[in-house]
Amino acid sequence: MREHRRSKRRDPEVPVHVVNTMTGETIGQIGNLSPDGMMLIANRELRADALYQFSFPLPIHSHAPIEIEVGMHEQWSEPASVPGQYWAGFRIVSMSAEDQELLAEWVEGGVNA
Repeated sequence: MREHRRSKRRDPEVPVHVVNTMTGETIGQIGNLSPDGMMLIANRELRADALYQFSFPLPIHSHAPIEIEVGMHEQWSEPASVPGQYWAGFRIVSMSAEDQELLAEWVEGGVNA
């Protein structure tokens, strides 16, 4: 099957918890990341078409995880097969250039995870 996504994605090898920085609430964990967005396994239903400010540690074995902060726009969501969980897709709308470069390198496998 041919891949139709715009950007390469990478699944984290360990659970990476995502925090809503506006509320301090852990909102779920990363399903996969790309330089353009994220698939989140959320622990509750999220607002459709909403903007969020998230933070999460980018897991890098060579040193302590680096905390990434990112503004994201919810693109889609649907209930997962596990009760109380939801799949949600997000597009990155705001991120520091340094974090964007690090994320892109991590997705390509240039920094160990």
